[in-house]
Amino acid sequence: MKPIDSEGFITDHFLLNSKAAEVLYHKYAKDMPIIDYHNHLSAKQIAEDQPIGNLTDAWLQGDHYKWRGMRANGIDEHFITGSASKANKFKKWAETVPYTLRNPLFHWTHLELKRYFNIDLVLQPSTAETVYEQANRILEDKTPAQLLEQMNVEVVCTTDDPTDDLAYHKQIAKSDFFTKVYPTFRADELFFIAEDKFSGYLKKLETASKTAITTFSEFITAIDTRLTYFNENGCRLSDFGVGEALTIEACTLEEASSIFQKRLQSEALSKLEINKYRSFLFIYLAKQYHKLDWAQQYHLGPIRNNNSRLVEQVGLDAGCDSIGDFPMSEFMSKLFNTLNTTDQLAKTITYNLNPSQNEVFATMMGNFQTGGTPGKMQWGSGWWFLDQKDGMEKQLNTLSNMGLLSRFVGMLTDSRSFLSFPRHEYFRRILCDVLADDLNKGLVPNDIEFLGAMVQDICYHNAVNYFNFKK
Repeated sequence: MKPIDSEGFITDHFLLNSKAAEVLYHKYAKDMPIIDYHNHLSAKQIAEDQPIGNLTDAWLQGDHYKWRGMRANGIDEHFITGSASKANKFKKWAETVPYTLRNPLFHWTHLELKRYFNIDLVLQPSTAETVYEQANRILEDKTPAQLLEQMNVEVVCTTDDPTDDLAYHKQIAKSDFFTKVYPTFRADELFFIAEDKFSGYLKKLETASKTAITTFSEFITAIDTRLTYFNENGCRLSDFGVGEALTIEACTLEEASSIFQKRLQSEALSKLEINKYRSFLFIYLAKQYHKLDWAQQYHLGPIRNNNSRLVEQVGLDAGCDSIGDFPMSEFMSKLFNTLNTTDQLAKTITYNLNPSQNEVFATMMGNFQTGGTPGKMQWGSGWWFLDQKDGMEKQLNTLSNMGLLSRFVGMLTDSRSFLSFPRHEYFRRILCDVLADDLNKGLVPNDIEFLGAMVQDICYHNAVNYFNFKK
């Protein structure tokens, strides 16, 4: 491929297509702190407070977005997840970047180079060595905490299993880092009752909760113990992210206990029994989240590990997940209605992966809004394959049509990389351009201060007011 002219790509006007958009972004959005309420960052790395050191580690390790792009470009797995040197892996990524044009990877890559390293060059084979050396010189001295502070990240919420001891979160809480780091209760493993790994997981839960689990009642006690522990350590959110068709079946405590006991005795469970157990657990956990005044998150819609050969070679999270076409509306309706009937529906954020379900999710959340908590039921930002310009614009427009954009709690990274926070800038620029386009067309009042205040709410204030983070 012919080398790309590298001058003047990420400018102050990037994604801003009018003077009004520039004013909204630079005056109102740009300098707002970041509340990143869902990501997969390592609390261990933050707590240890050691420089990241190398751009390949910061960029390519665990980043299945980049892995998919490299594979599509014909790069051998040896240079993606294999044993190639860090330098050679980076060279292969640099070789791929020009071919990512019009993929969000191209925008994210150059925003990150600009914001963290003040590099204006387009990454490509001819600039790879310069970029690698310049970035590594900075990363030799930059810790994760310093990178977060550089991006004005006020809060991050990691994603944590109920059995996690949260030792690193405790260590961070005692530090003087600019960024506050809170855990999120991600209870997916509790739902895998039919899988072989469930028995081993129960042993981990026994150890973490200091509770012997020989009955369903003891299982619930162990869960409650962990919920209390997480709450005491600053947790204010839960999450769920199993990708499949989900149902809510009527299930009594007695039925759930019987199903659980069958599993402890290694008896096979029917599909109905599995769904009943899961239904009971969905409702029980959601009621506990409401009691604790947490927000609950549901990430719904991926079909995972499609390429069994690649999973066998690389392991889970290999980058071979895609959008599923599972029905979701009946599950959400039954779950939320069951909880709402007894006034035990917590603040809730849902995220769909299938874009054809945008209106389904947006309208479902509107069914259960209640007085007292503005925007209690949130249809979340574009997730995973949808967290790019087109996906964000569609989410903003659908939310505007079906709900209240002004009450939206805004963007999150959902990332494992400490270099991913310019995605908030990306979102903010797109938001400002969408609103400015309406202003320029006469679709909203010509009141830049009103729009600016709305932008600041969406970027920051709504999240501050929505989440009850430990002070």
